[in-house]
Amino acid sequence: MAEPPRRRRAALAAGALTALVVLAGTSACADRPVSPLPVRPPAPAASTVGAAASPTTAAAPETSTGTRPSRTPAPTRSRTVRPPALTSTALPSACLGAVRYDLVLAETELALLKSLCFATGGVLRIRGIGPGQVTVDRADLVSRSYEAGVVDIRFVRAGTVVVTIPQDGRTYPITVVVI
Repeated sequence: MAEPPRRRRAALAAGALTALVVLAGTSACADRPVSPLPVRPPAPAASTVGAAASPTTAAAPETSTGTRPSRTPAPTRSRTVRPPALTSTALPSACLGAVRYDLVLAETELALLKSLCFATGGVLRIRGIGPGQVTVDRADLVSRSYEAGVVDIRFVRAGTVVVTIPQDGRTYPITVVVI
């Protein structure tokens, strides 16, 4: 009956030894210096008319000795939130963006589709047509490929492209604006 308590004491001793080794290893790591990340000094704050920025407003960059600056630099921008300005990169609400638009000819009435708008990189995928039937008037603005009844037209430059699709003896032009 003395056998199980011995095993339990041995297991407790082994666990204590393991914990001691782990704790001894972590304290040794904490004493090592760690080099700081490279930091750019902050830009000097905008000065008022007639007053020059003092040299004490700019903090010196950190060195590799692991020291930290004695104080945090003052913010250089105001905290007011301004709405973003409308730039030329903003898409109109009617434009689809740089997406793939699937046009299945068996399910689409081409007479109703007059125009589309894509961002540069958008793809018009036409399904259910033979090779060489779809034409474009500006080949310099697109990249085309055909495989297994599917024509992919990728719009690689901004401009206006007229894509012509034949169906049931008629040709249907689709004006594609690429921004």
